[in-house]
Amino acid sequence: MITIVGDGRLISGFENHLNDAEAGKDYEFDIEPSEGYGERDSSLVETIGQNVLMRSVRDPSTLAIGAPVEIGGRTGVLQFISAGRARIDYNHPLAGATLRYNYNIVKVVEDRAERVETLLKMNTGREDFEISFEGDDLTVTTPEAMAYDQNWAYAKFSLVRSLRENLGVGTVIFREVHEPRVVEEEE
Repeated sequence: MITIVGDGRLISGFENHLNDAEAGKDYEFDIEPSEGYGERDSSLVETIGQNVLMRSVRDPSTLAIGAPVEIGGRTGVLQFISAGRARIDYNHPLAGATLRYNYNIVKVVEDRAERVETLLKMNTGREDFEISFEGDDLTVTTPEAMAYDQNWAYAKFSLVRSLRENLGVGTVIFREVHEPRVVEEEE
């Protein structure tokens, strides 16, 4: 897993532990609910009419006890359905649980260019970007295939935020290069 410590993408208990961790050392520790996904909140468990449930889901045939359901833009877990009533739990599935973590930091990335490459890989899953710096300004030449990635437009915003907040990058230029297609003649 690639992550930026302090970026807020991890639960606080894990992020706090990472602050004092060293590369190459094995760690095992527990995270209490307050530093994980929180305590279970009974106000997030709602009972609704079965007819409301059936009208709210896209495909009622997918309903099953323990299965996720989305109602009114909120995702919960169907806990119970009977006698015209349904109970939905909107708590995070790990709320109230003490979590045990085992991890080892394989590498801490220090080099600025490598940190950019790592962020690009973390956000896109790709490693074929070209990067160059001019002072604090960064130019990223994207692989041509990125132009066809529907998630790229959204990933760029997250990436720019991370580059600025974590690497002190100024202007970010994304450069697309579209090489002409060469059609080979048949003999």
